[in-house]
Amino acid sequence: MIRLAKEDIKHTLGKFVVTAMGVGMLLGIVLIMMGVYRGMIVDVEVLLNDLDVDLWIVQEGTLGPFAEASRVHEDLQYTIESLQGVDNSSAITFQNIQLPQGKNKVRVFAVGYDVYGGINPINPARLVTGRTLATDHYEIVVTDKTGFTLHDKIHLGRNIYTVVGVTHGSVSSGGDLLVYISLKDAQELQFSYSNKRIQTDRARGIVTRDTHMVNAIIATIKPGDNVENVAGEIRKWHHKSVYTKAQQHAVLTKYVVEKSSKQIGLFTAILIIVATIIISLIIYTMTLEKMKEISIMKLIGLPNSTIVRMIVEETLLLGILAFMFGNIFSHLIYPKFPKRVVLEIPDAWMLFGMVVVASIVASFIAVKKVINADPAAAIGD
Repeated sequence: MIRLAKEDIKHTLGKFVVTAMGVGMLLGIVLIMMGVYRGMIVDVEVLLNDLDVDLWIVQEGTLGPFAEASRVHEDLQYTIESLQGVDNSSAITFQNIQLPQGKNKVRVFAVGYDVYGGINPINPARLVTGRTLATDHYEIVVTDKTGFTLHDKIHLGRNIYTVVGVTHGSVSSGGDLLVYISLKDAQELQFSYSNKRIQTDRARGIVTRDTHMVNAIIATIKPGDNVENVAGEIRKWHHKSVYTKAQQHAVLTKYVVEKSSKQIGLFTAILIIVATIIISLIIYTMTLEKMKEISIMKLIGLPNSTIVRMIVEETLLLGILAFMFGNIFSHLIYPKFPKRVVLEIPDAWMLFGMVVVASIVASFIAVKKVINADPAAAIGD
């Protein structure tokens, strides 16, 4: 029976292929949307996994630096490190900044960390050229997608920074490109004001001391010690909110990317429904266009079952061809997206199953028309 379907397709091969390409592009967009969602989940984990710390100590009553504003004193790191069970602790800051690049600006997420501390957020596996920070001032490590290269000069605030290292795949939980600067430089960028602002504040009797604040204290626990017990002690005696790595991950997925993921999921579901409707309409239209030929087939004695199988096979061929075009289309365009897109094989197979089911269901609409076709219509025309 496949031969009968192929012979029928040959008469409108160009139209059939173009139609499959059009539906394929729609399916490709569905795959891209799935990839965007997967990319969001991967981005959430990048910085957490690179830091690989056990505890996040943040301002009391807050969810931490990724979900809302948090400020704690820098010297809290020494108190935390002195606690039983704590191996290392370090102060860290996070802020969004714009890197000047010619006439344009590049939005990045800057991580400020203690260069001489025991916790380095820069994953050596991501470092493609150069080195990590070695001094307290005027050095910066950037990710390759910023467009900066080794030894480039970047003007930030009142100072000029030199690119000493370039990483690959370093992004924040929101998908912004990551750069790394020293804690002292980060504090100056985040908490220092202009000379005029300082002068006006002093005239008002305001003395700014925020330059000794950080967004969080991170800590690692000694092997064999219980993370929850240490976290409980910090909450009890130091009046800070404390999150384990798993809890911080939950905060990110629930409060930072939850709405975006639901929105993408809903949009993907709508696209699948639209694709199903389009396939149904295409098959129905294709069937109507060859009703005369179908009437002739019935007139010469071909059973309904043979004609129905031909319609179903054509529908499946259209769905499979569209799926192939969709895969090619999605793999060609996904690298051009500004944020991470992760295309996974299970997602593609799931979409393939949906396409097959949608194609079979869509063919039933045309089948009903075929069964009701009047053989005499071929003579009457």
